[in-house]
Amino acid sequence: MTSLFQPYQLGGLTLPNRVVMAPMTRVRAAAGGLATPSMATYYAQRATAGLIVTEGVQPNLIGQSNPGTPGLHTDEQQESWRQVTDAVHLNGGRIFAQLMHGGRVSHPDTTGLQPVGPSAVPATGEVFTPTGPQAAPVPRALETSEVPEQARSYADAARRAVDAGFDGVELHGANGYLISQFLSSDANLRTDGYGGSVAHRIRFAVEAVAATVDAVGAARTGIRLSPGGTFWGVHETEVTELYTALLGELARLEVAYVHLEATTDEEVLVQLRRAWPGTLVMNPALPMGPKQVGRSEADHWLDLGAELISFGRAFIANPDLVERLRTGVPIAPVDEATWYQGGDAGYLTYPTYRYSA
Repeated sequence: MTSLFQPYQLGGLTLPNRVVMAPMTRVRAAAGGLATPSMATYYAQRATAGLIVTEGVQPNLIGQSNPGTPGLHTDEQQESWRQVTDAVHLNGGRIFAQLMHGGRVSHPDTTGLQPVGPSAVPATGEVFTPTGPQAAPVPRALETSEVPEQARSYADAARRAVDAGFDGVELHGANGYLISQFLSSDANLRTDGYGGSVAHRIRFAVEAVAATVDAVGAARTGIRLSPGGTFWGVHETEVTELYTALLGELARLEVAYVHLEATTDEEVLVQLRRAWPGTLVMNPALPMGPKQVGRSEADHWLDLGAELISFGRAFIANPDLVERLRTGVPIAPVDEATWYQGGDAGYLTYPTYRYSA
């Protein structure tokens, strides 16, 4: 049986265990989308993870979804991340930047720009803005000639990430953001080569990944996906066919890993595991669900063929999560009120477990 604590070779990286820290929005960036010393401390505290994937980082200004999130599209932003990558590496860790283009999940009050998407269809619900939640606006549908520029934004940010010391990048292709919007059959109503059929709906994702692979190499490129997820009102038809086709293209590009969320039936997820010949990172928790997963869920997915297991909420309150999983000591609960409030409380203030000598 595969153990959660066995090493794993991910491209050129040797991971000391199979625990991945999942990306989680914490909205602690400074003005201008800059990473901060507190962010460096936060990630360094969790460097015992086999791999850390950061919070979503916008690859361009129009891709910013929430206020207070960091970017990787200016020289200042790039330089600000160096303190984070240096701190993680000094503590013996490995770290990928998650590149997240919000697409229609944004607001002019946040960016000063009208959001863009595959079609002029607003997201369901309210989006965060500097003055509080507001109804999601109608995005501007990208012209066919504009789509490649947005795909290349991931590659441009990936170059900056590697120059800032990151070990690689993960494209956020999940949770109703831009790549997910193109995969959708209701957020994407296009009739050109980027909409309609399965082959056309996966095209934007493939082009974004291909550009990133060209920029920084396949071994430094991963992607996160949420098959069948309904975040922000997206819906997908032909889920198994859609993702099987996408995984086939990703296999051709030989990306470092695919990171799946448990957003559809286990039977479908197992089919996708069989369709994907490379490294699978599995997140067993429903992203918006109440359950905090632990060792049993991880072992279950290792038995089903995943190579790596990602944990999200458990890492917020447990900087020493790997050791807690290893020893079986309790996983501390997280205070949800501090997730997005800013400041160091509920960010840097969770203690490690006091192990007896």
